[in-house]
Amino acid sequence: MAADRAPGLAECARALAAGEVTSRALVERTLARIEASQATVNAFRRVRAEAALAEADAADEELAAGGRRPLLGVPVAVKDDMDVAGEPTAFGCRGEFPSLPEDGEAVRRLRAAGAIVVGKTNTCELGQWPFTEGPAFGATRNPWHPDHTPGGSSGGSAAAVAAGLVPAALGSDGAGSVRIPASWTHLIGIKPQRGRISTWPHAESFQGITVNGTLARTVADAALLLDAASGNHEGDLHRPAAIKASEAVGRDPGQLRIALSLKPPFTALPARLDPLVRERVRAVAERLAALGHVVEEAEPRYGQIGLTFVPRATAGIAERVGAIARQDLLDRRTRDAARLGRLLGGAPLRLARRAEATLHQRIGALFTSYGYDVLLAPTTAAPPPRIGSMLDLGGLGTDRAMIAACPYAWPWNVLGWPGVNVPAGFVGDGLPVGAQLLGPADSEPLLLSLAAQLEADQHWHELWPPAGGHGLTRGVNGSPRTS
Repeated sequence: MAADRAPGLAECARALAAGEVTSRALVERTLARIEASQATVNAFRRVRAEAALAEADAADEELAAGGRRPLLGVPVAVKDDMDVAGEPTAFGCRGEFPSLPEDGEAVRRLRAAGAIVVGKTNTCELGQWPFTEGPAFGATRNPWHPDHTPGGSSGGSAAAVAAGLVPAALGSDGAGSVRIPASWTHLIGIKPQRGRISTWPHAESFQGITVNGTLARTVADAALLLDAASGNHEGDLHRPAAIKASEAVGRDPGQLRIALSLKPPFTALPARLDPLVRERVRAVAERLAALGHVVEEAEPRYGQIGLTFVPRATAGIAERVGAIARQDLLDRRTRDAARLGRLLGGAPLRLARRAEATLHQRIGALFTSYGYDVLLAPTTAAPPPRIGSMLDLGGLGTDRAMIAACPYAWPWNVLGWPGVNVPAGFVGDGLPVGAQLLGPADSEPLLLSLAAQLEADQHWHELWPPAGGHGLTRGVNGSPRTS
């Protein structure tokens, strides 16, 4: 195994079970990559070096005794909105936060599968924005192009996987926060059905719009991590029927009817699809058609869905802000959003929650009445912005920039339905962009089988950032090159 970048999740698990490598060796290499990359990529907020090595030694003892668990001894990372016993959960905020006594349920399940959490990855303040920067930790940079953001809010997890620091990582997605950084770092990003991966100790997260998801270089690895992290705590509000995501990878999806949607959902501020991104998403549609699927342009009936998103998102921010001791250290935009959330937290919030059933029926007609199996759409409207371009904007300026760049992902958070980002190639100066495969409730197996079929055709995972994310050089004419 190459030491300069992480092998895949499934490959790590296989090699460990076969005795070809020790967990301690994998973790030592992972920690070395993280340390070497912090000055350039800056993906991690917390690194559990001593604890991870001790856990690796325990995993090696278990492996030597014949123990077998799905991810026994495999190093992974989690976003710093997830509780890890003995670590604080700062969620992108400045200030001191107490170390917590227990793992959150998703982390507990990863550990039960044998995984070793090597650290917690950077995220913007309370996961609100599609960039990963702030005074608490600086700027996390895109391994494909260090002058640009990897996206957000799971930008640290995406950067860690894209740079080859870890084989896979957990993130969370409240308005595209897994899918957006996956698209901007050339990764697979799974936003699963609401409740598929527990958000406990929160019975639901951000009034149900935020779910935990997975980031990896391949569909198989993203599905394997999804299987390991999936399941519920008895206190969870949303408990979908179990699936086996890994079993869908490699399964023939059959001939599907796929709706291609290029029109952004209505927002109060304008959004326009970059022509270069449009071209890349259309190329994905053409490949799907070449694979035998029927692809037609069709638009979901989104209507005024944004009116239901804002009360839920801002009420969720208000809840999180209320639990922070040093609110004076928060970004002014965060305090303003919390203030709005408190205003909307009564009748507007109740109406927004009740509207979800109607939205399921109206938007779901694309699948139930018009016979489409999958919706294909851009993940973002633009390639990744430059570092710092949104950091110092005011509230309205940030909203304008966010909507201009990322108008496509958030409706599926309102619906609670699954989606998968797949790489769609590169634009401009070697900047990654993505497309999202979207489906109705519990459609992860179909989306993953389709994504895996497309991956087998496109071989996305064979392309790495130059030097595994550390050299950050360009290929000919500014295009990325393999290393």
